[in-house]
Amino acid sequence: MENTHKVLVVTSENIANYRIVKTFGEVFGQTTRSRNIFSNIGQQLKSIVGGEIRGYTQLQDDARFEALARMQAQAAELGANAVIMFRFDTSSSQIGDSVAAYGTAVRIEPIN
Repeated sequence: MENTHKVLVVTSENIANYRIVKTFGEVFGQTTRSRNIFSNIGQQLKSIVGGEIRGYTQLQDDARFEALARMQAQAAELGANAVIMFRFDTSSSQIGDSVAAYGTAVRIEPIN
């Protein structure tokens, strides 16, 4: 995933001062992260007294970062240098948290 930093990711359809010169299509990055037994116990205790479950927050952050990096890598493999209309989709279960990052891979050039 070494080229991922060269892939610009935006939630919009357009990028100011750039034009889209090629569309590669939809790209995805997915991951599912499992929870550990200590986080599960902590969640049960926190649900009684309330408050943030930091272990779960970190789990979600890690999963989003991994999914985003995988999507950027897939876009770079296609020859894209940007992903437009980027979105996350998440779900949680007893097993863990799943995250899908997706958008449209494109090649952009500056408008002169």
